[in-house]
Amino acid sequence: MSTGAPPVRLLDPTAAAEVDHAAGKILTTYGTSATSSQLLEHVARSAADLSESVRRHLRPVDTDDGLFVLRGLTVDDIAVGPTPGSWATAGDGGAAHDIAMLLLATVMGDPLAWEGQQEGRFVHNIVPAPGHEEEQTGASSDVLLSPHTEDAFHPDRAHLLMLGCVRNHDRVATTAASVRHVRLDEADIATLTRPELPILPDDAYTNVWDPGDRRAERPPDVSTLWRSPDGLTLRFDPAYTPLAKATPVYRAAYGRLEAELARVSVSVSLDPGEVLVIDNDLVVHGRVPFKARYDGTDRWLKRASVRVPGRTTRPPAEAGEHGYGQAALVACASRGAG
Repeated sequence: MSTGAPPVRLLDPTAAAEVDHAAGKILTTYGTSATSSQLLEHVARSAADLSESVRRHLRPVDTDDGLFVLRGLTVDDIAVGPTPGSWATAGDGGAAHDIAMLLLATVMGDPLAWEGQQEGRFVHNIVPAPGHEEEQTGASSDVLLSPHTEDAFHPDRAHLLMLGCVRNHDRVATTAASVRHVRLDEADIATLTRPELPILPDDAYTNVWDPGDRRAERPPDVSTLWRSPDGLTLRFDPAYTPLAKATPVYRAAYGRLEAELARVSVSVSLDPGEVLVIDNDLVVHGRVPFKARYDGTDRWLKRASVRVPGRTTRPPAEAGEHGYGQAALVACASRGAG
């Protein structure tokens, strides 16, 4: 794994204070970061009023790295309170940072949530949780969180993923790797652009129908790679892909892609206030193992997802997928909440 530093965009103190001030005003008005149509509409109006300096730093990801770190926001380690024991007990912990993340997401596109994940909130709390240490979800700690594209099972998954750091005393690293940096031969690319296997929903979701139920619709086979107008994109989640059902040729090509992603992977240890922005069509992300203490000082991230209207980075066939019954909730920034 490479430790090469990701591109950094630095908000100057005036721009950072502008975001903090706007988030504080919204929090004062609503007293909570739990999203409602009224709060989302207020966020959209406030985001539209942010300065050109802020908006310039939130321009689209513009390198083949497929990511950048936004630096300049601050988090008060004492004022934010202890790291929650799970997302379900987080409530309004770090609420001002929730709203700051929503503002940033709204500048970049349309914030996205899911009916069956973290009670439909648009900003998720990513913390280690007792009993989940070895899962392939954000609540794990003892195991490597395998590199994957976010919500790969769903056709309405985010185009951009934001990970905002609230606390990271142990310098736990997020891993990231861009498909634009891998070396694959044309035969492997041709194999992986053919739909051969489904990607199943991960364990973080509720209200998802069981693909093993004979009454359920057949899981759709999806492409791992696709040639978009700008270059290769990917849809990748090996922990939830039934690779044992693939042909030997497909498994071999998939394994070479996995090895290449590991070769070009970078390690990003976020500091409080930093936000890692990932292009979810170019980059897989994961997390190194760590030992959770459950004493209020563990790693705590905020996660926001963004859809970008008009993007053409995915095969048209995805539009016909059922998404395993999971409903996406999209806050349409240009038209108010919807």
